Amino acid sequence: MSPFWIMVTILALALVGYILGRRRAGSSAAGDIRKLHSRPTYYGWNTAIWTALPSLLLLLVWVLAQPLIVDRAVNGNIPDSAVSDSQTRGQIMSEVQGTAFELGRAVNEGIVSQSEARALSLDDAATTEKLAAAGIEITPSAPVLEAAKDYRAFNLNASRALTGAALVLALAGLAWSLSQIKPGYRARNIVESFVRGFLILCSLLAIATTVGIVLSLVFESIRFFQLYPWQDFFFGTEWTPSFGGGSKLGMLPLLWGTLYISLIALLFAVPIGLFAAIYMSEYATPRVRGFVKPVIEVLAGIPTIVYGLFALVTVGPLIRDWIAAPAGFGNSASSVMTAGLVMGIMLIPFVSSLSDDIINAVPQSLRDGSLGLGSTPSETVRNVILPAALPGIVGAILLAASRAIGETMIVVLGAGAMARISGNPFDAMTTITVKIVGQLTGDNDFASPETLVAFALGLTLFVMTLALNIVALVIVRKYREQYE
Repeated sequence: MSPFWIMVTILALALVGYILGRRRAGSSAAGDIRKLHSRPTYYGWNTAIWTALPSLLLLLVWVLAQPLIVDRAVNGNIPDSAVSDSQTRGQIMSEVQGTAFELGRAVNEGIVSQSEARALSLDDAATTEKLAAAGIEITPSAPVLEAAKDYRAFNLNASRALTGAALVLALAGLAWSLSQIKPGYRARNIVESFVRGFLILCSLLAIATTVGIVLSLVFESIRFFQLYPWQDFFFGTEWTPSFGGGSKLGMLPLLWGTLYISLIALLFAVPIGLFAAIYMSEYATPRVRGFVKPVIEVLAGIPTIVYGLFALVTVGPLIRDWIAAPAGFGNSASSVMTAGLVMGIMLIPFVSSLSDDIINAVPQSLRDGSLGLGSTPSETVRNVILPAALPGIVGAILLAASRAIGETMIVVLGAGAMARISGNPFDAMTTITVKIVGQLTGDNDFASPETLVAFALGLTLFVMTLALNIVALVIVRKYREQYE
């Protein structure tokens, strides 16, 4: 049974436990629920939790650990003679997994039986022809085929063991929880403790995710700097990776392109988005606001690949033909200006929608007091509303900045992939995120600096975002203290 159906079965047993728990609580009190410590619903939830929780935890641990254990066991059975000089054990395991998948597909589609799949060999012409007639090619070496059969056998046995263990544990939890139900049993306390623990776990999830991301970036970056000098990475002005050796991995051209494109995008998006938010919240009628705000928010739902195509087909040629070429700045449709303007269009709803909600959250009494003292609406916006909403507006701008720094598709199609340092906004450049994708695309060896450099670039982006948040926090605290 697959993990999905095991989970469905466990949840079905939990539903049965909920019903039985409520009924047993009522029968234990002889039908008088006033004798119960908790309401019958809590007894039902208590039974459902003890039925599902242990089994689901076992399922989670098993699903996470099984691939590692099976891969290690199968990898240990592959002889060294099966690994050629042009291959690594990781590539051999990929071939083993692919062959095992094809065998499993053949069994599931009824082309061969389980016994035929287990007995398959390279000399078995009849079974091989049967598979080939169905469009399934099994052409590995003999050690790989044997390892693939072992891989399938390990997974099948593990799935059977998981099914039995999970169902036994669920039934045991169901029986035990039902046996504990008595009028004085504190089911409500147990259920509320579980809910409290679940909420704490959800709160810690974001922290654990952040820590995991940071640690993975740090450890892989350390591996990179053990292979490549950090001075050349942080201060190098040339980016010419070569998996054959002799790479120059200076990040300054990528950092320059990232900041340049993001700056142009923010210079375009922030004023337009902020002025649109002020208009919608302070000047527009409800009818106009109800039309304009959804139309602006539609921009946030457009896929970035569509923005990239728009930059490639429309904006880039227009800038080249109407501005860059006549002024002698260049003849390329891919440029920093193209990517920056299109990215700015994409960022407008991030700034306008959030700023609009923040400005609307400013108390109406502040507006009334300012207007009552003789201020004009524009003076009220400038001197009262914007200072009060400044922390939220800074947060909206930071969100837009983070979105701009992490954008990839618009840069690929609108700015090109040229790593260079230039002040001309009509030159083609690239960003850190584009090169991260480029370095990790394909079947690359993670022991080479040309691949590990992607993690160092990712760590650089993380530090940049962290610095932006620290600066914004200082600005917010300064203005908030002045306002309060």
